[in-house]
Amino acid sequence: MGRLAAAGTAAAFRNVLAADGKSEIRAVLLHPGCNMWGDWKMPDEVAEKDGREYVPNHIRFDAAIWNEMIAHMVERKMNMVVMDLGEFMEFPSHPELAVKGSWAPDRMKSELKKLRAMGLEPIPKLNFSATHDQWLKVYHRMISTPQYYQVVKDVIRDTAEIFGTPRLFHLGWDEERVSYANKKGHFTMRTGELWWKDFLYTVKCAEGCGCRAWVWSDYGWRRNEEYVARCPKSVVQSNWYYDEELGNYSLDPKINKHAHRLVQFHDLDKAGYDQIPCGTNWAGAGARWKNKTGGDDIIGALVPYCRKNISKEHLMGFMMAPWQFLDARGESYDKQMKAIDLFAAALENCG
Repeated sequence: MGRLAAAGTAAAFRNVLAADGKSEIRAVLLHPGCNMWGDWKMPDEVAEKDGREYVPNHIRFDAAIWNEMIAHMVERKMNMVVMDLGEFMEFPSHPELAVKGSWAPDRMKSELKKLRAMGLEPIPKLNFSATHDQWLKVYHRMISTPQYYQVVKDVIRDTAEIFGTPRLFHLGWDEERVSYANKKGHFTMRTGELWWKDFLYTVKCAEGCGCRAWVWSDYGWRRNEEYVARCPKSVVQSNWYYDEELGNYSLDPKINKHAHRLVQFHDLDKAGYDQIPCGTNWAGAGARWKNKTGGDDIIGALVPYCRKNISKEHLMGFMMAPWQFLDARGESYDKQMKAIDLFAAALENCG
């Protein structure tokens, strides 16, 4: 897609698909689906080995916990819930992807109606990164084949139909790199032209269903010029910065090991992309883990930084990602509830 065509598509999506043309997106990423992490075993194997996670053959979801989360989101004035679906929902075109307990389309539609009545805009997320697509079961190991492309097209279409043509569709695409992939039992990743072919294919599928594509931006961290030259301007970007090495917000790589991640916000803004920056209260790897610093300060610093450095025209809002499952109370539950509070405070304190 040429630069002018891409810019025109972005403008068209902004004008036609904006929820009300003025509300800041205040999104929380929740995980009804869980099979996006781990390919140490095939989906039909349920025993744990060597302490590593397995890919379960059942959903890990407690409806009571979900209901408490979304009620708390409404209470703290959130307006969007991004649902990481994976294996959680049955796909009419591919019933073989379901696991025990996967929700039927009618049940999902009923839940979506409830969310909208509560004032929450539900947005689907299907991650097509080769390191986060274990929900595709055997097709995960068939990446870039004709069968894979057909399944991808089918599940995006099914999801768009079930969600009633949502204005945004998150396609994932994070962490497809050697440092992540080589920890798996099955090593899968794409590079160069093949990565671009598959990435652009999913964008085309989403846009073909009337949805605006939304992705993680980390592919561009160390290849910014290529990324902004080739990624369509219609694609909403979620760069994420968790200050994992406690470099704070310095753009000096001698001070901040992850300065290149921070630079991405600036580069995307200069290139004209709409952005929804993502923060967390999950303590990322690196110095935060070593120092047991925790992650409660991350979102409070990210919001004012992005409001200062991303133009109002292109800052659509923010997303909070606690990176926890919805299957148990205790630490995971508490962290998610606290994430919503920290996010609300960050938005309120920044005006």
